[in-house]
Amino acid sequence: MSFRAHARAQASACADLGSPLTARLLTLVADRLVPGTELADHLLNWPADRLNPDAVALRLAGALHYLVLTGQAPILKRIYADPSVPDIQFWRAIEATLKFRSAEILPILAQAPQTNEVRRSSVLIAAAHWLTAVYGLPLVLSELGSSVGLNLLWDHYALDIQGQRYGPEDAVLTLTPDWQGTPPPLAPPLIRARAGVDLNPLDPEYGQLRLLSYIWADQHDRLARARAALALACEKRPEVAHGNAIDWLEARLSRPVPQAVHLVCHTITWQYFSEADQARGLALLQRAGQRCRADEPLAHLSMEPDGDGPGAALGLHLWPANERIDLGRADFHGRWVDWRAPAV
Repeated sequence: MSFRAHARAQASACADLGSPLTARLLTLVADRLVPGTELADHLLNWPADRLNPDAVALRLAGALHYLVLTGQAPILKRIYADPSVPDIQFWRAIEATLKFRSAEILPILAQAPQTNEVRRSSVLIAAAHWLTAVYGLPLVLSELGSSVGLNLLWDHYALDIQGQRYGPEDAVLTLTPDWQGTPPPLAPPLIRARAGVDLNPLDPEYGQLRLLSYIWADQHDRLARARAALALACEKRPEVAHGNAIDWLEARLSRPVPQAVHLVCHTITWQYFSEADQARGLALLQRAGQRCRADEPLAHLSMEPDGDGPGAALGLHLWPANERIDLGRADFHGRWVDWRAPAV
C-alpha cells in the first residue's frame, strides 16, 4: 500500500465515522501532495508495511489540528471554521501549512495518535458491571495505552441505556450509545486500585491541546466530552506510567491481587504494539492466569479491530477458568454497542 492509498482509505473511514472535514483534508493530501520537500518525502516514503499500524494519516491530521489549536496555522483555522470553501482554497491552506510548519509537524508524526475517546468507557462500564455480578469482588484496573488516563476514570461517568443508568447520578459525563442486546446486570463495581501505562503519557493539564488535536476538528461533541473528562483528570490525576506496555504489564502480573478481579484492558491500542510485544503480552497473561486462584481471578478485556467489522470486537478472557467470552462489538468511537455477553 502507498501513502496515497492509505490516506484515501483513512479518509473513507473518517467519512463513515462522521468527520467530513477530516475526510476531505486527507483526500486532498492523497490527491495533491507532491514530492520534493522533507515533509512530503517523509510521508510518501513511509514504509508500506507500517502505514496502517502507525496510523500515519491520523498522525498528519492530528498535527495539522494541533497547529490550528495553538494558533500556528491561522489560514487553516479559518477554513476549519468554515469548511465550505472550494477545494483549491482548502488545499492551498494545507499546502502552505505543510511548507512553512514542517519543523513543527515532523516531531508530531513520530508519535502515535492518542485519542482517549471517552465514549469507549461505555464498554468498560458494562464489562465492569458484568464482572462484578459474576465474581462479587472489587476490581484492580491495569490499562494498556492510557495516554492521559481518561478511560481509567470510567467510574466517574454514567452509562444510560434502555432506561437504565449505570454509574453516579452526579457523573461528569453521561454516555448514551445506541445499545443493542440485553443490558448488563446492575452490580455497581468497586475499584480498589487503578493504573495505566503509555509510551508517551500526556499530562492532563499541559498536554490538553495535543490530546484534543487527535479528535477530528468538526466533531464538536467529542471535543466537549474530552474537555470535561480532562478537567476531571486534572483533579484526580490517574496514575499513568511511562514505558513499554508489555514490560509494565509483566511487573503488574508478577504481584498477586488477592480478593479482587485484576482487570487488564485496552481499547484501540493493541494494533500499535509490535508483533513481538503482542505475542509476549498474551503469553504473560496466559501464564499469570494459570497461577491465579478462584479468589483472585484475572480478566483480559479488549476492544480492538479484528478485520471483520463493523466496529471493533469486544473480547473477554477469564482465568483461572481459561474461558473466552464474546461480548459483541462496538463502534470505534463508542457511538453504538452490540452487547452479546451471556446472562449472569
